[in-house]
Amino acid sequence: MTNDDQSADLARQRSRPSPLVEQELEQLRRQHQLILNAVGEGVYGLDLDGNVTFVNPAAAAMIDWPVEELIGKSMHAVLHHSHVDGSHYQREDCPIYQAFQDGSTRRVANEVFWRKDGTSFPVEYISTPMHDEDGQLVGAVVTFRDITKRRWAEAILQRTNEELEHKVQQRTAKLREANQQLRELSEMRSRFVAMVCHEFRNPLNNIALSVSSLNRYETQLSGADKADYLLAINDNVERMTQMIDDILVIGKIEAKVLEVSPQPLELVTFCQALLAEREYQRSPAPIKFHCRSRQLMAHLDERLLRSILSNLLSNAMRYTPDDNPIRLKLAKRQDILILQVEDEGMGIPQADKRLLFEPFHRGRNVSNIPGTGLGLSIVKQFVDLQQGTLQVVSKVGQGSTFTVRLPLRLTPSVSVP
Repeated sequence: MTNDDQSADLARQRSRPSPLVEQELEQLRRQHQLILNAVGEGVYGLDLDGNVTFVNPAAAAMIDWPVEELIGKSMHAVLHHSHVDGSHYQREDCPIYQAFQDGSTRRVANEVFWRKDGTSFPVEYISTPMHDEDGQLVGAVVTFRDITKRRWAEAILQRTNEELEHKVQQRTAKLREANQQLRELSEMRSRFVAMVCHEFRNPLNNIALSVSSLNRYETQLSGADKADYLLAINDNVERMTQMIDDILVIGKIEAKVLEVSPQPLELVTFCQALLAEREYQRSPAPIKFHCRSRQLMAHLDERLLRSILSNLLSNAMRYTPDDNPIRLKLAKRQDILILQVEDEGMGIPQADKRLLFEPFHRGRNVSNIPGTGLGLSIVKQFVDLQQGTLQVVSKVGQGSTFTVRLPLRLTPSVSVP
């Protein structure tokens, strides 16, 4: 052996690790491998070309590839080749490979990786550059996790929050509605108290005045004068009685204890008899009745129908000058009864039409004409109870026409328990 050969052999022996060092290195490699195998997250290493240098079992299992088949492959082509919508993912745009260019760590939580069978799953990953002992960039380590369950939980949480928010909004709306109803009820009670005080005070004052006059001037009054005073007392008593009846009816309707009892009824005779009553006598322009039929049979609740017509006629008389005409029209069209009350009175302002059928509401142009504001509310609810419709056409200074349409024969379902 030459001196040169001896020198080379000696150099190799000096550069070779001792058996103890080799044993420690092997043990360290095994520990690293055990750690990689035990990690639940996917971990793989890449060289500068983007090819796999190592991959742990968790990563291989998540993408359904054998570990040995991944070594040396382009990992971008294996699991990062497409966006979530299936469109091609350019390698140059991939954050993992951008880490090779600037040496910075990239964290991404809004992309997907693809399995071998072509299905995808949402991932969160970190791409960390790797450097050698001299500080040279040699590749990258990518750690990723499947966040399907987390996305599912987030979706459930979001949906739950949305449902909760919707319920809160519904409850808030109901509370607002309830508060509004309470305010309206309070306003209605105030109007009711004011109306009752006003409407009862006037007839009571008239009764008291008539009684006082009868007592004071009994010997001076003629029989006709006394009869007039008694008639005025009777009228005022009837007025208060009617108001009490109207209030009781409104209460029954709201409590849903009013029953509808349809019976056979001949309407022509019914209307003529109603107009013949003293309270509907009118001079110098009597109420005119129009009907082309001599007889018109129906199956309705006579009590409710009487209240409907009485209120409409009373309103027409109250708000129409004595010499202006009022008409009651009766007609039949197929199986529908049509009742119309027309007047040429003061009419209804446009601003009042929206609240026309609300209890205690009175038009702003009624001035000091007495009234409770209950009549049209009762009419509307009685029409509804009999499955009918109520329409009004009115113009200030020209009059109003109220049209009631009712089925000629009520069905049993209209009864209110």
